[in-house]
Amino acid sequence: MKNSINTLVFCLAFISGFIIMSIELLGGRILAPYFGSSIYVWGSIISVFMISLSVGYLLGGKLSTRDPGLLPYGSFFLLAAITLVPAIIYGDTAMDAVFLRIEDPRYGSLVASGLLFFLPVAILGMIAPYSVRLLVENTHHSGQVAGVLYFVSTIGSALGTLLTSFYFVLFFEVNQILMTMVLVLVISGFSSVICGKFLS
Repeated sequence: MKNSINTLVFCLAFISGFIIMSIELLGGRILAPYFGSSIYVWGSIISVFMISLSVGYLLGGKLSTRDPGLLPYGSFFLLAAITLVPAIIYGDTAMDAVFLRIEDPRYGSLVASGLLFFLPVAILGMIAPYSVRLLVENTHHSGQVAGVLYFVSTIGSALGTLLTSFYFVLFFEVNQILMTMVLVLVISGFSSVICGKFLS
């Protein structure tokens, strides 16, 4: 049973890493028509993602000390999916509003990135530390487990970067890719919840 849980957690950590980087790259495509694609636009996107992830790491670490399990773990994926939907539905409206109110593209892109991506990315950031807690059985192997988990998650991020930039954006619209990400997050979340009920 423990091996099944570990396999699930590693798979879901891989998926979260994949989706985080895919969303980050797509963020550049979303902001480009309004603020361009210069280095300060990308600086804004990267900064928002780093801050969001750092907040997520902190919250995920704290929540992992409170009776950790697959049910709350799955809820992170479901919440990330829910909070990503407004970026798809209201993204253009939000971009228009920010573009009209903030003339400087540096600060406009920073505000726009925060509005669209802070919440879903922060929730996705909670997954990594929580995953470590689910995998660790004793403190003697915690470092090794964390290393393997971050290896798997980072490989997912690399693959998400390559597939999104090399292929996805060539064949699909940005919103189509994001909706697919939402669907994957929902499936991942329910997989964790269902496994939590049957394996707990």
